[in-house]
Amino acid sequence: MQLWVGLGNPGPRYAMHRHNVGFITCDLIADMHEFGPVQKKFAGWFQEGRIGSAKVLLLKPGTFMNESGRAVGEAMRFYKLPIDALTVFHDELDLAPFKVKVKRGGGHAGHNGLRSIDQHCGADFRRVRLGIGHPGHKDRVHGHVLGNYAKAEMDGLTDMLAAVGAEAEWLAKGDDARFMSDVALRMQD
Repeated sequence: MQLWVGLGNPGPRYAMHRHNVGFITCDLIADMHEFGPVQKKFAGWFQEGRIGSAKVLLLKPGTFMNESGRAVGEAMRFYKLPIDALTVFHDELDLAPFKVKVKRGGGHAGHNGLRSIDQHCGADFRRVRLGIGHPGHKDRVHGHVLGNYAKAEMDGLTDMLAAVGAEAEWLAKGDDARFMSDVALRMQD
């Protein structure tokens, strides 16, 4: 059993923020892989399903980003999951828009959602880093991260989400290299 968490902020005003790409990704995976209905659980929104032969639990914390670790820790403890069963989908400033990279462990690079999960669960979880690009100057980061995707970015966002959803079985199998490779190939088309 695996727990996949999408990071974002709750509420309609944040729905299309770049910071919410983790939420958006979880919604798409749930739809593409026909997960069960959304339940209010673990201080968030929770769905169960299968990707290939793997049982996957999806969680979107209902707390604000900087408190995400509470919901994640609660779910991890309830299901008695080890840290290597946790995958977190999040926005990544240090990647070009719509690039997707996977890594295990590491720092949080100022990402408050990752910082919170580190504090509640430890740092050795798998991260699916979804590129949002850097606005160029540190003074513009806040507005960029908490800004909506622009109309011109919608095709790239849609393509990235479709590729992640279509190749999710490789993540479920633990083949991160194949997942990244196949997502990149789909993005070239």
